[in-house]
Amino acid sequence: MRKSEIVSLGIILFSFIVGIYFYPKMAEKMALHWNAQGQVDGYVSKCWGVFLIPLISVGLLLLFIAIPKIDPLKHNIEKFRKYYDGFMVLIIVFLFYLYLLTVFWNIGIRFNMIQLLTPAFGILFYYCGILIENAKRNWFIGIRTPWTLSNDVVWERTHKVGGKFFKAAGVIAFIGVFSQSYALFFILVPVILVALCTIIYSYVEYQKEMKKRDEMMCEGTFSRSNPSGRITADKR
Repeated sequence: MRKSEIVSLGIILFSFIVGIYFYPKMAEKMALHWNAQGQVDGYVSKCWGVFLIPLISVGLLLLFIAIPKIDPLKHNIEKFRKYYDGFMVLIIVFLFYLYLLTVFWNIGIRFNMIQLLTPAFGILFYYCGILIENAKRNWFIGIRTPWTLSNDVVWERTHKVGGKFFKAAGVIAFIGVFSQSYALFFILVPVILVALCTIIYSYVEYQKEMKKRDEMMCEGTFSRSNPSGRITADKR
């Protein structure tokens, strides 16, 4: 196993240990969902409340391990593998942090859940920017629009710009720490804007590349039909 996989597995195992330790202290109905104001609006049974997030982490870890093996462009993933491995660990750490907040809330410690999640989202978004800037064309990781997947140049340009956008979204998310009422706003709005902008940008860049290709083909056809480049009169 790779080092990143071992670290991720260790974090997941520790989350199960935490769950087993706190299981007797939990109520039969556990809070597991909070609204935009940080108020509980969803409950589940104790068993699901204690073990759902660790089980989700297991599923994601298996998916992260499988992707570099099943992607048809797996050789491209190897080109940015250290960033991919870092992202895998970060996702598992993010879920563990969310799990700890859930456990603490359900044993009686009160806080604004959304407000405490904003710095975690900020870190996650910022690292997504780093990952995206270095990602090579593949079928699972990155800004996967029909236009980026169809052209390496469009992929590279879109990901360089998209990476900067995601970093900016990460910085903006941190502002939510200082605002209980609008914490979710600082998380969701920048990411939605980044998604829309990168989709539009990839389409525009693809159209530019297709226009450039068509112009080159036309020039090539003209050169082959008239190698001298001179305009000749029609003699009859």
